[in-house]
Formats: sequence, structure tokens, C-alpha cells
Amino acid sequence: MPQRAIPAVFMRGGTSKAIMFHARDLPADRPEDRAEWDGIFMAALGTPDPYGRQLNGMGGGVSSLSKICVLAPSERADADIDYTFAQVLIREARVDWKGNCGNMSSAVGPFAVDEGLVRPNGTSATVRIYNTNTKKIIHNSFEVEDGRAKVTGELAIPGVGGTGAPVRLDFVQPGGATTGRLLPSGQVVDVLDVPGFGRIEASLVDAANASAFIRARDIGLTGRELPEELEARPEVLALLDAIRLQASIRMGIGADLAAARAISSVPYIGFVSPPAAAPTLSGETIAAGEIDLAARIISNGQPHRALPLTGSLCTAVAARIEGTLVAECVGSGTGPIRIGMPSGVLTVGADVVQEAGAWVARAGSFYRTARRLFDGRVWIPA
Repeated sequence: MPQRAIPAVFMRGGTSKAIMFHARDLPADRPEDRAEWDGIFMAALGTPDPYGRQLNGMGGGVSSLSKICVLAPSERADADIDYTFAQVLIREARVDWKGNCGNMSSAVGPFAVDEGLVRPNGTSATVRIYNTNTKKIIHNSFEVEDGRAKVTGELAIPGVGGTGAPVRLDFVQPGGATTGRLLPSGQVVDVLDVPGFGRIEASLVDAANASAFIRARDIGLTGRELPEELEARPEVLALLDAIRLQASIRMGIGADLAAARAISSVPYIGFVSPPAAAPTLSGETIAAGEIDLAARIISNGQPHRALPLTGSLCTAVAARIEGTLVAECVGSGTGPIRIGMPSGVLTVGADVVQEAGAWVARAGSFYRTARRLFDGRVWIPA
């Protein structure tokens, strides 16, 4: 079968990797053309793959390695770059456009500078990004060397070997990214009725990406489980997905079970627990005093080796909303939240206040690293 080539860049952003496209190299982004984008992206990554490995494409067989970013100059006064994110499923022939990837957001600014879409003056750059999926603004700030984003540096992030130059991410007004409301149900704790399980408490919070949080102990877990332990217990993953579907309906994301199943990227489902010593994937141990809470997040049915950055932001925001199950683990405080996860500790800044009796997330901040891995052309069946 003949093939066609499309200019592309392959990048790591935080603990994810994605193929980066210029919008100019794709068919026009109109509703009637989005299906053509779907076909291009699935072919490039190797989806669908019944073996779950994506060997016939550039995907890596896990959700954090099956991503696409499309970039273009923005016409908005408050943004330099328009950034559209696509989560490509692995076994299913489907692309989910509902959410954003926070980790890959860290690669957007460096990509824009290196590709000449943004031209910085001096030794630093701040790129203002408009995420078209969530309709939110993100600021990327990083150092520049010889007109390109700096790559080498001393910042180590959990889940990524080696060190790199820091990229600061500031999510501006991240509340309501998926549903339009920070607390979609209006409650800090909801009770969900899960078929085959019964009633369970959950905190449904929407910041950067909508997420549903439950207590680890309420489903018989400790909160210290590593991904392999969860993958070896399909009944637990099935229960978490059943809770996620009910949360989706309660949050107004999916109108019914069928609609909730069709939107696989959001809400994330996570379980939280108070600080406790826990192992990491590197074989080290996190001491209880090093974290404010432990969190595990499932996205697209897979336990994350690290945490989705938007899910981490949502966790930190939830930790600062009094009465949520996440805040219950953390207690009172105002500083950054230290989240224990399978790959180590992630520190997240969350600026959350009450205004006129309503909770408002004003900002969330992280540091990530990013690196261009390859550029050239990606080949797909014509």
C-alpha cells in the first residue's frame, strides 16, 4: 500500500511523549475534516492494535505515549499559540478530544520557539498557550540559548531518567476546564450509586481536567499500590471504571452510560490516602514525612506510572477545597501540595480561594522538563 509523509516532530513533555504537528500540514480543522485527522493520528501511532503495543506506529502501548499535539499561531490577544490535544486510544479505533495533556503542554512552548512560531528576545521566553480542548490559557516559561529552548539543566522529575532545563507551567483560571464549573455537582462530596458495588463517596472536581476522587480504603486498597499490582487485579480496575462512569454522569460529562463510555479521557478516576511510607517504581521508598497525601490515577483504563499533570493539578486544587476527600487526607495549609505517586513525589502549587461563598481556582503551577527527540516526516498509509 502506498504511503504519505507528513512533517512532524516527536517530543517528550514531562512524563509523556507525543507527535507534534503544525496545523498547516494537516487538512483544515473543520468539523467535517476532524474524522480525517482521526485517521491520520491513529495511523501515525499504530491504532487500533489488538495486541496493545502499537508496533505498527510510533505509539508506546500506554496512554501517556499515545498522544498528538497540533500547534498553530493564535489570533487571540491573550495567546501566542493555539494548542489542540488528541488522546489516541490503543486497542480501539478512536481519538478522544475532550481533555488536555498537562505534561505535553510543557513541550508546546519549546516547540513554538524552536519552530519559529514565537521569537523571544533575550535569554528567556514566556509563551502564552490557548488550549482549544479546554478553552484555557497556560503560560510556558523557560530559558533560551542561541534562539532555541534550553534543554540541558539540573531539574529531575519523577518518572524521567536524567535531568533537564526547567519549564514552568502556569495554568490560568483552570477551574471548569471540562464542565464549566470547579465543582460540577455543586457539592464537595457526592454519593454515587455504583451497580454491583453500592454507594460510595466521591469528590468531583474540575480543574485543568475533570477528576473524580475516592478514598483508597473505601475500595479495599491502601493507596500505596504500584501500577503492576493494580493491573494484576482486573476486578479493581473494573470497579474504578464503573465509579468513573457514574461520576461522569453526575458531572454532566456523559448524559448516560453509553455517552460516558464514549468519553474515555475524562473524568480521571483517582484514589487518595493520607501520608504513609510507600515504594516507588525505581525501588526507592517515599517516607511519610515527604508527602502531604498519596494519589493513584487511572486514565483510559490504565494506572499511571507517574500522574497526569492535569490530574495532579486537580488533586492539588481539591486538596485546598475544604470538605473534599482529598482535603481530608491533607488537612489545613496554604503551601504547595506534595503528592506521593508511583514514580516519586510531585509538588504542585495551587492558588484556591473562596469568593462570595464559592470556591475559585485562580492558578496552578508546576515545573517540568521537555526535549525534542526527533524531527522529520512521519509516514502513514495513503
